[in-house]
Amino acid sequence: MWIFLAFLAVPLIEIGLFIQVGGLIGLWPTLGIVLLTAIVGTSLVRREGARALNDLRSSLNELSDPSRPLAHGAMILVAGVLLLTPGFFTDTVGILLLIPGIRDWVMKAAASRVKVQRFEMGGAYRTTTQYDPRREPPNRPRDPEILDAEEVEEMTHRDDPNGKPSGGPSGWTLH
Repeated sequence: MWIFLAFLAVPLIEIGLFIQVGGLIGLWPTLGIVLLTAIVGTSLVRREGARALNDLRSSLNELSDPSRPLAHGAMILVAGVLLLTPGFFTDTVGILLLIPGIRDWVMKAAASRVKVQRFEMGGAYRTTTQYDPRREPPNRPRDPEILDAEEVEEMTHRDDPNGKPSGGPSGWTLH
């Protein structure tokens, strides 16, 4: 229901502001202000977005909680959309979201309503090149899901009695 009210109220507010500002300063200055805020807003979004991306990279490199830089990045993205949307109200909200202190305040207000259940950094992963009989000890049990590269090569050569793969290169081997 809140989203519906926002989609209804924001255009009405924008139309009212356009009429009021246009009546005070005229059509062309009003359109110039809207265009100027879009241009200035784009450069501010670019600068703040780069700062948020650097913060995210450093938090991931340090294996710390990335929720703050991610939230700031999301708010900067919303600010960019609002600044590119023509209107005085959306421009004002967009410019406010580009101020780091305002973003911190919005994040704290939202954090009181959001509960994080679990957060993990890193974790184990498997690659398909784990098993190499030349490197691994011979008593290590073999995982049946992992194929040795030599086996894949042999399997492709079994298709043709002359020892050449059928149907061209498989993409897994260099020919």
